[in-house]
Amino acid sequence: MRTWDVIVIGGGIIGLSLALALRKRGAKVLVVERGEPGREASYAAGGMLVEASAETPAVLQPLVTASAGMHPEFARELQVESGIDPDMRDFGAIVFPAADPSHAPGSALPAPLSELEPALAANNRPAFFLSERSVDPRALTHAAYGACRHLGVDFSSGDEVTEVLSSNGHASGARTVKTSFHAEKIVNCAGAWAGQIPPSRFPTRPVKGQMLCLAAPSRSFLKHVIRTPDVYIIPRSDGRILVGASVEEAGFDKRTDPEVMKNFHRHALDLIPTLHDAKILEDWAGLRPGTPDALPILGATDTPGYFVATGHFRDGILLAPVTAQIMADVISGRDCGFDLAPFLASRFWLGGGGPPVR
Repeated sequence: MRTWDVIVIGGGIIGLSLALALRKRGAKVLVVERGEPGREASYAAGGMLVEASAETPAVLQPLVTASAGMHPEFARELQVESGIDPDMRDFGAIVFPAADPSHAPGSALPAPLSELEPALAANNRPAFFLSERSVDPRALTHAAYGACRHLGVDFSSGDEVTEVLSSNGHASGARTVKTSFHAEKIVNCAGAWAGQIPPSRFPTRPVKGQMLCLAAPSRSFLKHVIRTPDVYIIPRSDGRILVGASVEEAGFDKRTDPEVMKNFHRHALDLIPTLHDAKILEDWAGLRPGTPDALPILGATDTPGYFVATGHFRDGILLAPVTAQIMADVISGRDCGFDLAPFLASRFWLGGGGPPVR
């Protein structure tokens, strides 16, 4: 019977990044993905890599700062291993805050707005500059998958995990709709579906996000990410422009709403009127993995050999490098260098008699 050192459940950017980190440390790794690797939340993400935001919980900031700093080298390594360019951009963002912002969400613009982005409509709204990078999540995830394959990570795709197996109180493998796989260490990176795998039910839920994609008149049409209270606009180097994104409690519904897309389009035209004739290339919705306290779930579970890395909500792309490093350390029994107490799964059932089961 074939066995692996580690089974990673879930082939999104978190699972792929972790599989790659473990493989580089010499582990035999199997990724089991219910669909096609990289086609769920990672495929739908915007890819903004901001180091500091008023929306970031203070306890999460050390991970955010560390991971943002890791991304350039992370992207370079993936490109070298896979031959796929993740489209890392480092031009920053122009932020139009809400009326009467209590504090500036960035620094002063380095030049007049008309020089920085000639296509933006002239207005008297205050604008700030935010130092941030962006990456194409689809290309990044494709590169991570390619790098995993190149380094010998095994995959079972289209194979949903139905149960984490244990023997004598220790994790021993994963049962799927097709078969069973065996390993002494299992990591649940199943995103919004992480809580549906027995025996432990982690309190993850899907949080829907919709996005619109337009074709710019030229590849140099827009340089910076544009952020407003209504939408963000993200240019890609190939000429695509993304407009989004909603935050909706809609269960596992991935359908797009024409009215939401019309609103995205209207806000984009208000900011950039010359997009009026831009072709609409596609729209989509993805399901982010949310948690009750909006923090990821990272670390060991109450079952020896069973680990979890999920619940990254809107920060899955951003937190992928640091999550891979942290979890590879934890799985290997090393000090990860971060306080994981706020992120442990046990925080949801302390005093409650243990994790919910089904």
